[in-house]
Formats: sequence, structure tokens, C-alpha cells
Amino acid sequence: MQQHKSFAGILTIVSVLALAQQPTAVRAEDISSRMDNVVQDYVQRKIFTGSILVARDGKILFDKSYGSANLEWDIPNSPSTKFRIASLTKQFTAASIFLLEERGNLKLDDPVKKYVPDAPAAWDKITIYNLLTHTSGIPNSYDGITSWSQTKTPEELLAAFRNKPLDFEPGKTRKYSNAGYYLLGYLIEKVSGQSYKKFVSENIFKPLNMKDSGYVSNSEVIRHRASGYQMGPAGPENGRYYNETLLFSAGGLYSTTEDLLKWEQGLFGGKLLSAASLKRMTAPFKHDFACGLVVSEIDGHTAIEHAGDMDGFTSDMVYYVDDKVAVIVLNNLSGETRSIASKLGAVAHGEKVILVGERKEVKVPPGLLTKYVGTYGDIMPGYDVAITLEGDHLMTQISDDSKRPLFAESDTIFFDRESEGEYQFVRTESGESTSVLYTQSGHKMKGLKK
Repeated sequence: MQQHKSFAGILTIVSVLALAQQPTAVRAEDISSRMDNVVQDYVQRKIFTGSILVARDGKILFDKSYGSANLEWDIPNSPSTKFRIASLTKQFTAASIFLLEERGNLKLDDPVKKYVPDAPAAWDKITIYNLLTHTSGIPNSYDGITSWSQTKTPEELLAAFRNKPLDFEPGKTRKYSNAGYYLLGYLIEKVSGQSYKKFVSENIFKPLNMKDSGYVSNSEVIRHRASGYQMGPAGPENGRYYNETLLFSAGGLYSTTEDLLKWEQGLFGGKLLSAASLKRMTAPFKHDFACGLVVSEIDGHTAIEHAGDMDGFTSDMVYYVDDKVAVIVLNNLSGETRSIASKLGAVAHGEKVILVGERKEVKVPPGLLTKYVGTYGDIMPGYDVAITLEGDHLMTQISDDSKRPLFAESDTIFFDRESEGEYQFVRTESGESTSVLYTQSGHKMKGLKK
């Protein structure tokens, strides 16, 4: 009789546990289904073909591929497809510098001229840390590179920008510079005595078991390599040819979603760098720029992120610090990835996501639209947004970007269908606008009307 009671108790416990686990399973299915809905929206609009992986603390929430790795042979993308990751490369370059510092080969606060003694006088105050955080002032412009098909040595890359005047005094502000990351690659090679390709492979990829990652090559046979495309008037076209030497340490790596999850787990799990190095690498210096990474708030969550963009390939990788959510988006059709990543992050956090097709336009009186016309300063550091009225639509233009129409969702909220940016105008009692709150890919920014 006692055995029967015990058995009945066990059955009760098992039943309770099963019921407790059932909603979690349903939620996981709902999350995966909604993530697929999000991505399908971009696939149907012909701005995404690629692979996506979302994980929480190493557990896969979503892992799916879309479209073709090669259109000529109709080969589908898969989790093992290797994509050029463009500027996601910069975080690997930054980590390489930190490894060299930990080994006593250099110091982040060393002046660059310690390793490049014949550098111009303008570089006297530039430190390695300035290069890492885009605060060196070295401009992103080049002399002597007339074609992206040229072959260039690291020394020739340096010669292309070394005599350019600085954009600002080192450390004063920040401005994105591929040239600065070329210089970091040059330092890695000079200090380590190895090529950039070999150093990253032996010191990052091998220790983290990233077997499907490497430095791009136009001559090597790389299995499961994706071809890059961009949309033309008649459909997808092959992306522009790049000589791999011009990508170098600013954008020369390829990888897969599965390997990049290993990277996220290795970097943030303390498998590669010391706690002190990781803390400094991920600490923003000026505005939101850390070392090869951007630290910001996405929909209210602290996120460490970087995107990549080159003809034929775009990418984004976001790591949400508090709950260890990693979102990895690799696209072999030049198009949007940051908004995809931010929406998938929102779904992973159980938040509502509104797709472009789900937004409804309303009519706003022309007299009200005129009150929003003007220039709003520093919508992003160093960037203004101009709002103009053309016909019955407001138009937006951020710095030198192209003009795009805005569509009203209410009297104060407007959205840009192409970039998916949202503009919320703040008005006085008389209806005059004083500022605009701009939301792009989960990032919220404010611009004051000039």
C-alpha cells in the first residue's frame, strides 16, 4: 500500500512538472515562429538572403537560413555557409591587440610612433587605444587606391593615408576610420612577426574551435563560401569585386553563424581575454565607441554590437549583456541587417515588434506638417537631420544621405519605410516643434530644432 502511495506521488510530481514545462515549450515555439515572421518580411521585400542565429546563454532560440548561397547553381544558404563579415572583423583585430598587450608585446597607451618611428608629426599624440576607439583623427580617405581590385601590401595601405591631415586632435572626439584599423593590422604583423591572417587563425580561431572562419581569398577554394549579391534594376546582381588585401584588418574575415556564436561565448565567457582586458575592450570611450565594438541601449537593453557592410554582404551581431542573448545576422544580399537584429532581439525579450507592413498611414493636415519643417541638430554625434515638405509628405535627410519620404502614423509620429526609422516630434502648446525623437533599429536619439 505504501508503494502505491509513493508511486501515485511520483506520478503527481511528474504531472506537475510536465504542466510547468508545457508553457515554456509553447513560448519557445511562439518565439521561433515570430522570429521567422520577422525575417520573412525582409525576404519577401528582397532585402535579405542569409543565415540567422539567436541564442540565450548558449541555448539556441532560432537557427535558420534563407535564400541562396549561390544563385547560379541554386545552392541554398545553411548554418554552415561562410559569409564575408566585413567590419565585424574589427572586433577580432581589437581582441588581437589585447592579446598582444597581455603577453607584454605592447601597451594600449603606447604612442603609435613607438612602432612606426617614421610616421608623420601629426601622429605624435596618437595612441594604439585611439586607433581602437576611432578617436585617432586619422581620416577615412586614401591616396593611391584607384580601384578596389588592386593588390596592396600593409605598407602601401599606410602610404595611402599617412600624410593626410587629421580630422581632429587625437582623443577629442570619435569618427569611424577603416584607416585606423588598417594601421592596427600593420602593428599586429610588426609586433607579432606573423601575418594578420596567421595571427588571428592561431590565437583566436583555433583556441575557440572556429573551424569555419578565416581570412578571405579570391584564389583559395573555400568550401561552402557564399557569393555576394546586390539588387539591380532586373534583380540580384553580383556584388563588386574586392581584392582581399584592401579589406585587411578592417574587414577581411569570413565566418558562419555557428562560429560567431562560439566567438560570442568565448569572448564574453572569458575564454580568450582576461577580465580586465575584456572590461576595457567593451568600455565606451567617446560616445558609444569601445574597441572594435559599439556599446549602447537597444530598446532599453544594454547591448554590445557591430555591423558590417560591403557590396554583396551585410552583417550585424548583437550581444545583450544582462541576459546573454546573442543575435547574429549574416546577409549575402546587400540590404538591411541592423533592423532585423534589433527586432529579433525584441522578440527574444518578449517585446512587441511592428513590421513595416503592419504600420498604418494616416492623413495629417498640411498646416501641421509645416510646423515640423526644419533642421534638428546632432540626431547622432556629428549628424543633423533636415526635415522638408514636398507635396503632402515630409521628407527626411540625415547629413549627406539621400532624401526619403516620411509617412504619418499619428499627428506626431512618422516613419521611414525604407530605413524603418521612426520620428516622434515634440511640440509646444501652440503646435511648434522643438525637437524630434529618432528611433532606428532600437536605438533612441534626440535632435533639437535649430
